[in-house]
Amino acid sequence: MFYLMVPSEDARHSSVPPAPEVDAEFYGMGKNLYRNYHAGLNAPAQPCDANGLFLPPGTPPLPLTEQLPDDWSPFRNRTEFETAEFLYSRAQMSAPNINTLLDLWAASLLKHGDMPPFADHKDLYKTIDNIPIGGVNWQSFKIQYSGEKPDIPDVPSWMNQQFDVWYRDPREVARNILANPDYVNDFDYRPFHEYSVSKDERRYQDFMSGDWAWQQADMIATDPDALGATFVPIILGSDKTTVSVGTGNNEYYPLYLSIGNVRNNVHRAHRDALCLVGFLAIPKTTNEHKETEEFRDFRRQIFHSSLAKILETFKNPMSKPEIARFGDGHYRRVFYGLGPYIADYEEQVLLTSIVRNWCPRCLAPRGKLDEDALCRCEAHREALFEEETSDVLRHDFGIVGSIVPFTNDFPRADIHQLIAPDILHQIIKGCFKDHLVTWVEKYLHHVHGKREAERRMDDIDQRLTAATPFTGLRRFPQGRGFKQWTGDDSKALMKIYLPAIEGHVPTDVIRTFRAFLEFCYLVRRNVITEDTISQIEDALCRFHHYRSIFLRLGVVPTFSLPRQHSMKHYPDLIRLFGAPNGLCSSMTENKHIKAVKQPWRRSNKYNALGQMLVTNQRLDKIAALCVDFTKRGMLNGTCLSDASATLAIELSIPNLQDLIGRFLFEQLHPRDPRDHATIPLDSFPVYDGKISVVNSASSRFYAPSDLSGIGGMRREHIRSCPKWMNAHACYDCMFINAQPDLEGMRGLQIARALCFFSFKYKFVLYECAMVHWFDVIGDAPDEDTGMWVVQPSFDGHSPNISVIHIDAIYRAAHLLPVYGVDFIPCAINFSNSLDKFRTFYVNKFADHHAFEIAF
Repeated sequence: MFYLMVPSEDARHSSVPPAPEVDAEFYGMGKNLYRNYHAGLNAPAQPCDANGLFLPPGTPPLPLTEQLPDDWSPFRNRTEFETAEFLYSRAQMSAPNINTLLDLWAASLLKHGDMPPFADHKDLYKTIDNIPIGGVNWQSFKIQYSGEKPDIPDVPSWMNQQFDVWYRDPREVARNILANPDYVNDFDYRPFHEYSVSKDERRYQDFMSGDWAWQQADMIATDPDALGATFVPIILGSDKTTVSVGTGNNEYYPLYLSIGNVRNNVHRAHRDALCLVGFLAIPKTTNEHKETEEFRDFRRQIFHSSLAKILETFKNPMSKPEIARFGDGHYRRVFYGLGPYIADYEEQVLLTSIVRNWCPRCLAPRGKLDEDALCRCEAHREALFEEETSDVLRHDFGIVGSIVPFTNDFPRADIHQLIAPDILHQIIKGCFKDHLVTWVEKYLHHVHGKREAERRMDDIDQRLTAATPFTGLRRFPQGRGFKQWTGDDSKALMKIYLPAIEGHVPTDVIRTFRAFLEFCYLVRRNVITEDTISQIEDALCRFHHYRSIFLRLGVVPTFSLPRQHSMKHYPDLIRLFGAPNGLCSSMTENKHIKAVKQPWRRSNKYNALGQMLVTNQRLDKIAALCVDFTKRGMLNGTCLSDASATLAIELSIPNLQDLIGRFLFEQLHPRDPRDHATIPLDSFPVYDGKISVVNSASSRFYAPSDLSGIGGMRREHIRSCPKWMNAHACYDCMFINAQPDLEGMRGLQIARALCFFSFKYKFVLYECAMVHWFDVIGDAPDEDTGMWVVQPSFDGHSPNISVIHIDAIYRAAHLLPVYGVDFIPCAINFSNSLDKFRTFYVNKFADHHAFEIAF
């Protein structure tokens, strides 16, 4: 590592005005990457004491806790804590069931004269409530209409009604995140620009690698009080969610908070870095008044006023630094700032106070969204307020002029710039499910008529049903014709939809889907370079070019669709905020389950919100105490240990001895220059001993762009089972490392796992796989789909089968049949399609890691 003061990087790499100087350091293993850190705050993130006095370099931090390593307070021992954590957090057991379990436990201990950890559920809850850390108390305020009321006897009820808003101090929540030692190794203390050494190419990954954080640091650095301070961006997100569609008014409006210093891998691994901070009010009225302009404006303003009230504790430390403790034990001066807001399009309309079907980020007219236009900004908005009438604002600029955005009360905050990219609702649910999939169905009806279109849609569903199984891939046993789509349904369909429609739609439609899928997978990458952004722009250009077939054929009247238009802003948003996967609404959607839906189900459903608040507070306390105990090394191992053994059986395979002999020869003589296929069989070692067979193997690899652990590592199981789940045979396909020096498919081979087994030869354990090889067709991917095509390999009339070491296996591969133009029989399904078809696509859209290797 090196440390030096160098001139700011070339302005062509960034839209950020150059700073006078930056701190440059090599980053990561080796010297492949370097970072230019923002130095405008003059040694930012410098540790200080609790009074704000800077510490000499190298001063160790104070211990995070003063408790002894065997102090389980408020629990008496580990068993009590793990019992409480299991019953309340993981099993989410109801109070009556907790009582029943504890009674049974007590009965089993009577003969020993002992008692269970808790007497009943009240004892358990009381102990949890006594946890001194992690909980931020809930508070509330009431809000109501304060405008002029009509002079009529029957005033609309919403004008007199008071609405409750529940929240907890977001500044205290942010301080808890800062102080969490669980994030200390996944935390960025200052903005930076990251480059590869080989190409000197800018790389965007975590939030602090983007230009927005750098620009904010530039503005903060002009304040003399900013000396040595740490900039902490506040990320917000909100979205209405329904907990039950069956009965009652069961709709809630949660507000979430995180900070931009925590890296994307922590956010995406759901490690409680995204916290519930409030429940906003949902005003309702009668059908007579709900569409009136007065009620609509009231709903908009109550939203913005509530946010301004909840966030008001941030105002002072946005202008003057406060002292906060961090997870590494040090105190630092902190400046807060409002950062991106995670929201779907409907929420973005509300946040930016614009008219629906306009863009929240630019001034493109709603009927011509694909035209180039200037970006919206608060200064322009204020200027329009002074010059134009409300009708002109609404008609010509798409602005609702009567609403004051909540960001108006906070420094350095422009709501139009803070709208985050939303891969889930804009790209996956919007462009793919609501637009492209629907357009295919419309195209079939438009061209073939209702009867033939339905026949072709049935065949597409049958093709989806026949898609081969793959680890983590959702099956569609009835095709795609289900009523309520989830984000996971759309993500799963994206992975197998392209080959399913081939032959039923024109080539330009296939290329439209290919361009869209490549755009989606590129923006979803964990690390995005300037070269990746060029690929994103190219995919977007091709998407716009090929989608025109839908317009030419009269399938759609316009492409002026806000969610499709949002794709145009992604290159700029990546440069501003880093990789979009750290700001996706899928994180808030997932948080709904833990913070809203599960607590609601645990309540008695009567005045459920109060019970939900208590549940969330208790969950936070348990999570915080778990982090504290882990930091003190008190949760190593488990209370009890168990062991699992692998079932081993004898297996007889035709020609197995010859295959194993060839495998052993390759293992024992790896440098033999001869073609092993020409070596006589009697030259190979002979093995006729015991073989232990297993039905699956586990592959672990680095795939940070997919759902993975904190370190970016992902595990998947590759199956080779004659009767999977007591139903059908399942023999998965795999990528095999053939020539590691070559990139993409040119360095990989495809094989199907026929069985996994192990044996010992001369006291050495060999773990192997018997595989059936596939041959690549052609020397490049298919021109239309962008996917490589393979076929099963044969040696004469016999399958080309061999034994390989499991270390040669890279990961699972997903093959989809090349369906062609013919309809497929109903007898073909997912369990037999690999045996029924002759050629297959190597599905690079199966997940993001496959997209990055199968090119």
